[in-house]
Amino acid sequence: MTARHSGLWSDDPASVDLLSFDAVGQTVADALLDDALDPVALGLSGSWGSGKTTVLNLVAQELGHRKTANQNVLVIQTDPWRYDPSTGAKESLIADVLDALAAEVASSATKTDEAKNLLVRLGKRIDWAKAIKLAATSSLFLQIPDFDKLVELVKPKKDDKESVRGLEEFRDEFAELLGSDDLKHIRAVAVLVDDLDRCLPETVVQSLEAMRLFLAVPKMSFVIAADEERVADAIRTRFKATGRPDESDDEQHDPATLYLHKIVQTTIPLPALSHFDTQAYLLLLQMQAAAKPEQFTTLIERCAQIRRDGGSIDDIGKIDGLAMDDELAFASRLTPLLYEKLRGNPRYIKRFLNDLHVRQSVASRRGINLDPAVVAKLMTIEALMKPEFKLLLDWFAKGQMRDHLGNLEDEAGRPAQPDTAVAEDRAESDGASEAASRPRDAASPRRSRTATPATSGQFSQAMVRWAKLAPPLRGLDLSPYLTLAASFAGITLIDDSLPERLRDIAANLLSESRRAQASVTDAELDELGDGDATDLLRHIGRTIRDQPAKQKAGVNAILRIARRRPGVVTTARDALLMLPPNEITIATPIQFKTSDPAAIRSVLTTWKEKLSDGQVKRSVESALGNRETT
Repeated sequence: MTARHSGLWSDDPASVDLLSFDAVGQTVADALLDDALDPVALGLSGSWGSGKTTVLNLVAQELGHRKTANQNVLVIQTDPWRYDPSTGAKESLIADVLDALAAEVASSATKTDEAKNLLVRLGKRIDWAKAIKLAATSSLFLQIPDFDKLVELVKPKKDDKESVRGLEEFRDEFAELLGSDDLKHIRAVAVLVDDLDRCLPETVVQSLEAMRLFLAVPKMSFVIAADEERVADAIRTRFKATGRPDESDDEQHDPATLYLHKIVQTTIPLPALSHFDTQAYLLLLQMQAAAKPEQFTTLIERCAQIRRDGGSIDDIGKIDGLAMDDELAFASRLTPLLYEKLRGNPRYIKRFLNDLHVRQSVASRRGINLDPAVVAKLMTIEALMKPEFKLLLDWFAKGQMRDHLGNLEDEAGRPAQPDTAVAEDRAESDGASEAASRPRDAASPRRSRTATPATSGQFSQAMVRWAKLAPPLRGLDLSPYLTLAASFAGITLIDDSLPERLRDIAANLLSESRRAQASVTDAELDELGDGDATDLLRHIGRTIRDQPAKQKAGVNAILRIARRRPGVVTTARDALLMLPPNEITIATPIQFKTSDPAAIRSVLTTWKEKLSDGQVKRSVESALGNRETT
């Protein structure tokens, strides 16, 4: 069975260095092997998702490259976030180290009794500490400790009459173990501690105490990958619980910071992605599945060289057999917003791409045939600009989206192209202004192209900046996507400019269900006042303009109201003229009757003059011909 790529990127640490973090990894490895810093504890600080675990893996790889036939670096990777809370973080961390050392002793060429006996004594001390921790935990929760479990932890090993209790003298015996002949082949022990900033305050403090009080002996080194501020916050929380001071006016003398810096000699900050890094990362993620291994390696190397030289993405050049123009355009288009909104965080960028892919896939399966670039632009405002996206949905709900988008793109320097302008002009009647049937704040397309100044201030700078992203959206039917996005967000699309008493009527008239349409009776329409009928017609007109999929139901509703209420015929005509002629379907003219009022029939004449030759225009002419022959 052929493996298929879902198009999603894993959230696991990267196995390939896409961001030149190797420079950080090599710097950390240098410090770990510096005899002048023995023992040493280093911090690797960065926000969640910044790549700390990836760098720890690079450190492990680099240390592996530096080993020799006679000198090895023992790398121990541990994660306090996964420790069993019933046995204690301090004991769990020490046990991880002892287990790794025991494996080294077992494989040692010398195999003396010295190291073996020390491991037994140290193991007993940890067993006893675990037993005390288990008893304390059980007492805390008013449970009776498992007696057999306690005995198993503290009873002497077979043929061993000595009983060692507690962690007293642990550090001295541990230093003796590392200096034993069985571990002479170990140059250094590097403990790589991950996810400490995810842990509860108790676990954070206990893990740090284990490193400082029990394991800080020659040959030992630690790298603590965590957000330093989160670790300091955990220490402050722990201080509060013990009644110790936790605040200071001088940040440098904050007890939590001093405590942390007493354990960690120096912290290496993990750099956030630069503008170029973000652009290159977007490109590399897209090409990872498409490129052959040798092509991808070349691409990574070129990005790394550009990063060193301070060049731009244009300097990548061509790679034999690898087409990446579309991916480069995509990366260039999205980088400005992603760089700013996601603050150079690799995980957030990856999650955005995953969300985008899922949205594109769902939209495609729902029959939403929008260009992927359009979906990407819409996903950008949906995911990264939530207040602006709510505003866009509000425009959509009120049937004002096309007007506002047109004005917005004008202000963003994206005026309508000639063919788009013609298509929009067709929606205007010869003598009746469409603006008369709209809310006063909705300007007409023609006026927006000629009179809206670049500094009108109608839109926020964030909206204008988003509108400048390619591609333009003017004239596109975005309603299926926005309806889907609103449903995912749990947002109800309600035109609050429509009186509440009319909303159910409007929803049923615009429904795709004939049964729902029929639920609105003629008597119910007759009972409406002219004011309510006018509001209803304007709402339906705006809806069919912004949501062409509702054209059939909307046109039918407008004609139905116009035939029963002579007083709103002009408003009905203007509502029909909101429908852009280039989006009229063949079936729409067929809905007109020869007995319709003259103002309604005039719509067909307007459409005929605006339409290009084709099936739709012939359908309009046929509908007009019916009148001439009757």
